[in-house]
Amino acid sequence: MLAEAFRARFGRAAQGLYRAPGRINLIGEHTDYNGGWVMPAAIDMDVTVAAAPRAERVIRLFSEHFDAQAEWALESKGEVASLPAWSRSLRGVSLLLDRQRPLPGADLLLRSQVPVGAGLSSSAAAEVAVGVALVALAGVEITPLDLALLCQRASHEFAGSRCGIMDQYIACLGRRDAFAELDTQTLAAKWHNWPAAAAFVVCDTGVRHDNAGGEYNQRRAECEAAASMLQLASLRELSEEGLASAGTRLPPALYRRCRHVVRENARVHAAAAALAAGDLTQLGRLLDASHASLRDDFEVSCPELNCMAELCRRLPGVQGARMMGGGFGGCVLVLARQDASGDLERAVLPAYAQATGSQGRVWQCHGASGAGLTDDHHA
Repeated sequence: MLAEAFRARFGRAAQGLYRAPGRINLIGEHTDYNGGWVMPAAIDMDVTVAAAPRAERVIRLFSEHFDAQAEWALESKGEVASLPAWSRSLRGVSLLLDRQRPLPGADLLLRSQVPVGAGLSSSAAAEVAVGVALVALAGVEITPLDLALLCQRASHEFAGSRCGIMDQYIACLGRRDAFAELDTQTLAAKWHNWPAAAAFVVCDTGVRHDNAGGEYNQRRAECEAAASMLQLASLRELSEEGLASAGTRLPPALYRRCRHVVRENARVHAAAAALAAGDLTQLGRLLDASHASLRDDFEVSCPELNCMAELCRRLPGVQGARMMGGGFGGCVLVLARQDASGDLERAVLPAYAQATGSQGRVWQCHGASGAGLTDDHHA
């Protein structure tokens, strides 16, 4: 139990247990930092934090996943190079909150059910869970949306990951069994029920990625460069009609990035219509088209993701499959009929291992709510 682990680590009782969920993203990849649309849902895999205040204004944070502790003073200024990379955005959350209102020091124990580097938003879930814990210990209030924006800022400024708002938003504001059709420019969301006839299955390739790495940030820089060359505030403003003329004004690689963003935004709206109509066949086609675009136009897939998606599509009852997350590794999201979901692990993993030499993992995920208090039974 997490409370017992906290006592063993810090020699005293935790004051509270706090959680934030990982997420799947049905469709809308690499569109959030372009001011576009996404469609995430919170899932039943949490990052949980056991927390207690301490007199000194020092944060001590132990991660069970990394089997390591990080410590910093809330008065500290600038980057602390000696801190492990996994803790830097979490330090950022504490310092940004402390600037709004002084926090007490705290002991924090972090436990994650969300696979790290799998494209299921483990980093954002950790940021939000730590934020919820620190706010509770301080007895202050912050709206879920403001906490999401603060955690995104911590990723940018302290971890070097220029992520969009999607992950932190859904970790804070997720609704059980619902997808958010989120406009990442206005932060307005329309909510769509998780279809009862559908199973959403996560197929982990076992290949890991890092959003603070060069390729992810390079894609964002390419999108910003294309928008600047087209004299747009962001690629959100680029229409299908405008795309036709952009090909004569942009280098080929930047044109392909634009084509993905414009058509992926359109796929989000089409997916919302398919969900409303209960049309899983059309929804699956959109997932397949998203994967092809991410592979060919945005160039963020990898052989293992392509292999996993193709193996899944061959199975009866599978409607569609696409890579999910930043890319260069992580997971494939599979849309299947409920009665077909159990076949994926048995049929896909041996073929995937034979084809790639990598060991994958498959599980069906379920919807969850956004961040908050939890108990030791669910930690």
